[in-house]
Amino acid sequence: MAKSFGAGSTTDDVLEGFDLTGKRVLVTGVSAGLGVETARTLVAHGAYVVGAARDLAKAKAATSKIKPAEGSTAGLEIVALDLASLASVRACADTLLAAGQPFDLIIANAGVMACPQGTTADGFETQFGTNHLGHFVLINRIAPLLRPGGRVVNVSSLGHRSADVDLDDPNFEHAPYNEFVAYGRSKTANILFAVEFDRRYKPLGIRATAIHPGAIQTELARYRPPEATEQLIASINANRLPGSPEFKWKTLAQGAATQIWAGLVAAPDEVGGLYCEDCHVADQRGEDLMRGGVRAYALDSERAKALWAKSEELTGEHFEPPHPGA
Repeated sequence: MAKSFGAGSTTDDVLEGFDLTGKRVLVTGVSAGLGVETARTLVAHGAYVVGAARDLAKAKAATSKIKPAEGSTAGLEIVALDLASLASVRACADTLLAAGQPFDLIIANAGVMACPQGTTADGFETQFGTNHLGHFVLINRIAPLLRPGGRVVNVSSLGHRSADVDLDDPNFEHAPYNEFVAYGRSKTANILFAVEFDRRYKPLGIRATAIHPGAIQTELARYRPPEATEQLIASINANRLPGSPEFKWKTLAQGAATQIWAGLVAAPDEVGGLYCEDCHVADQRGEDLMRGGVRAYALDSERAKALWAKSEELTGEHFEPPHPGA
C-alpha cells in the first residue's frame, strides 16, 4: 500500500526506503533554502546532483556540508547559471550537453519574488524573465539529456493565484508595475510551462509537473516588508474555513518535500501535467480565499500552448521534442 504524505511530511519522510543510486538530478538554485535542502536529501539517498547557481561561491559555501556516504557513487557538483541572462543559460546548457551525462530529474527550483521593477540582461521583466523564460530555455535545451521515464518539476507557488500570464504585455510596458502581480504571472507561467512540456514529452515517457512548496521563511521573501507578511498571515487566518488550522510556516525539509515527492515518488500519471501541493495533487478552486488549490487558468492547455509560442518568440528559439523512436 502506498504511503500517504501531507503538509507536515519532510524530504526524508517521502524518500524513506528509497535508494537513488545511479540517479542523476539537476537542481537550480542551490545557493540557499529549498535548493540546498533538496540537494542534501538527494545525495543522502544516493543520487548524484548537479546544482546550478548564479553565485558559485555562495552555493559552494551553502552546500559545503553535503557529503555522500563513503563508497557511494552519490555526489554534488556546482555549475554556473544566471537565469536572468540568456547568454548564461545557454552557456550552462552547452556545458551540460557537451558533458553528455543524462538526467532522471530536473527540478527548476530557483527564482525571485516580489522584487522592485527591473529587467533581465535581455530586457524582460525580472520575475517573468528569471522564473519562467530562463528555465524555459534551459530545460528545453537540455531536454535531450532526460532519460525515458525522466521528469521535470517546476517550482511554482500559491502566488500564481494572484495573476494569469499577460501574453500581450509580459514586460509591463503598458500596465503599471505591481511586484505581486508580476510574481503571480511568473508562477502561473511555471505551471503552464509544465502543462505544455508534459503534453509534448509524454509520448517519450518523460513527464512534467508544477508544485507549490508551501510557506517557508527563506531568502526569497527578502523584498517583502515584515509588516506586509504579518498582514497577509492575519488575513489568511481570518478567512480560513471553519475548523481548519491557523497558518503555520513550514520547515525547509517540509517545503522541499513536495518537489521530491512529485519528481521521484508519485506515479507519473498521477502528477503529469498537473499542480501539486503538500505532497498531493491540488484541487482546482475558483475566486475564493482558500490557502490551497490551483486556478483553472494555470492548467488551461490552450493557454499553455500560447505561452509556449510567446516564449519562443521572446527568446528567439524554437523547441520541438525528438520524434519517438528517433
